[in-house]
Amino acid sequence: MARKQSFEEGALIYKPPLFCGLNFKYWEARMKIFVESIDQGIWDSIENGHYIPKFKNNGSFIAKPLSQWTNDECKMAKLDCTAQNIIAFALDTNEFFRISKCKIAK
Repeated sequence: MARKQSFEEGALIYKPPLFCGLNFKYWEARMKIFVESIDQGIWDSIENGHYIPKFKNNGSFIAKPLSQWTNDECKMAKLDCTAQNIIAFALDTNEFFRISKCKIAK
């Protein structure tokens, strides 16, 4: 008779590890591995902030209007939305409400 495999919460490769307020360093290390396995650009967005396409005007950089973004710029900007989604699904209710007002993943 075959034995059933048992997996703890968050042990599946398509489900982020759950953070319930304890042992943050362990969760952070697991989240980094999980996020980078999906796309390293998502982790870059978490560490370095949201990508905002800009253009140079009179020596300074100005954010481009959304209507002028290229497809590649849209994909880069979407990485932060994906990061926010992953983080939201990796938190229990109490932890989620602590960060729910944040505008970017960083």
